[in-house]
Formats: sequence, structure tokens, C-alpha cells
Amino acid sequence: MGTVVLSGTVVLVVLGFGNPLYWLAAVAVLFLYVRYGLDASSTSSSSPSPPSAPGPAQGTGPAPTSYKAYRERRDTQAKWERRYRRERPLEYRRQERERSK
Repeated sequence: MGTVVLSGTVVLVVLGFGNPLYWLAAVAVLFLYVRYGLDASSTSSSSPSPPSAPGPAQGTGPAPTSYKAYRERRDTQAKWERRYRRERPLEYRRQERERSK
């Protein structure tokens, strides 16, 4: 995946000598790859990123390889959900009402 993105960026930079909009496209491709692509391809993440909203439908990444990793991930998710409930009580209640419908 990384080589495809890098080669595409190089092509956009080369084409950018004729049209500078291609340079902007190359920067956007690199930004999106760093923002979203590296997170999905890295397997050894030291700290999980905070979830945008709690819920079972949210995909949080690959399955843990050990029970200890599963427990850490589950505890971290529970911590973020408690924080979300504490900091956004109205939004949390609205989401619960929508789930119960």
C-alpha cells in the first residue's frame, strides 16, 4: 500500500511541473495516507486513539492476539465510554434513546 501511495505521489509531483494543482493533490494524498493509511497498516500501536462515539458498531481495528491485549483494549474502551457519558450526558442520552427505538 505504501509503495502505491508513494509512487502515485511522485507521479503527481512530476505532473505538477505543468500544473501546480497536481502538487496540491500530492500533498492531499500524503496527508490522507499519513492520517488514515498508516493507522490501519501499523500493528503495534502503543496507545489507542480515542473513539469518536461509543457503540458496538464502531470498528476499532484488528482483533487482539492475546487475552491480555483483549482485556487492555476492552478496559480502554470502557474508560472512553465512561468519559463520554460524563462529558456529554445529553448526547449520550439521545444516542441511548435512538438505540432503544
